[in-house]
Amino acid sequence: MSGAPISLAITGASGAPYALRLLELLLQAGRPVYLMLSEAGRLVVKEEVGLELPQAPAALAQILGERFGAAPGQLRAFAKDDWFAPVASGSSAPEAMVICPCSGGTLAAVAHGLSNNLIERAADVVIKEQRKLILVPREAPVSAIHLENMLKLARLGAVVLPASPGFYYSPRSVEDLVDFVVARILDQLGVESGIGRRWGEA
Repeated sequence: MSGAPISLAITGASGAPYALRLLELLLQAGRPVYLMLSEAGRLVVKEEVGLELPQAPAALAQILGERFGAAPGQLRAFAKDDWFAPVASGSSAPEAMVICPCSGGTLAAVAHGLSNNLIERAADVVIKEQRKLILVPREAPVSAIHLENMLKLARLGAVVLPASPGFYYSPRSVEDLVDFVVARILDQLGVESGIGRRWGEA
């Protein structure tokens, strides 16, 4: 393992394949990952990927760690009310946090500093410690409420990275479209992936 931990929160918007592919590539890159999964996120993963994930954090980390070949201790998962998790305090804030996919409700809660659960508190910590926060909304159309919340967070330094795949590289599969978005997230994290083709490349 190498590098500081990266937090990954999976919430209840559509887009579970983005989250799981991002987790896979972060682990392949040797990065330690702190994982948080909302209950709505768990339901979306089951619906979109057919993967039923357990609620217990240790079991969640074990299943996903085995699925993606994580090293021992590389992947840690935390419950929504685990206020003793490292991500709950600025004294052990991660280098960066990604909320992927980011639901409209989570977007609103983070924008207003509600901190009603660990995902919201972890995002609040990242903002106050001036670390990188990346939000991956997947909603269409968006309302003025969504836009105002995105603008507020962008002004605070967060990166708003909608799950909007490009088509200039002639994607041939759904997996290609997923990789396009995940590659942009990894670029923001400074993690080399080698996936996808960049503009201007042969």
